[in-house]
Amino acid sequence: MASEPIRILLAKPGLDGHDRGVRVVARALRDQGFEVIYSGLHRTVETIAEMASQEDVAVVGISVLSGSHIPHTRDLRAALDERGMDDVKILVGGIIPQADVQPLRDAGAAAHFPVGSNVKDLGRRIREVLGKTAKDPA
Repeated sequence: MASEPIRILLAKPGLDGHDRGVRVVARALRDQGFEVIYSGLHRTVETIAEMASQEDVAVVGISVLSGSHIPHTRDLRAALDERGMDDVKILVGGIIPQADVQPLRDAGAAAHFPVGSNVKDLGRRIREVLGKTAKDPA
């Protein structure tokens, strides 16, 4: 019996107004067999955490171009943990300077995807974060 596809919520926290990149990511992940929910623009971390709870996702991916990736990640991790969702992985995409990678991990990111990441690698990287193998269903 085939297992259910991995459910992922993609979100744009804060005031970022560009969502072309996250829409490309959503399409690429759907093409790779993931079940993708996109929250839309201008979401608070509380709204994102509540959506993650309602949608029973394994992963929350946030796209941040404004430079606020560390506080958004820290606050989202806290909001998920408050809901007993400490097993949900947070992935962060966007403009992420190399100097911010470790602070981003310390804030709760399981992985990061800087601008220019290859969309073909996304599914593989997400499966790695979740401990799934390539032969596992998305």
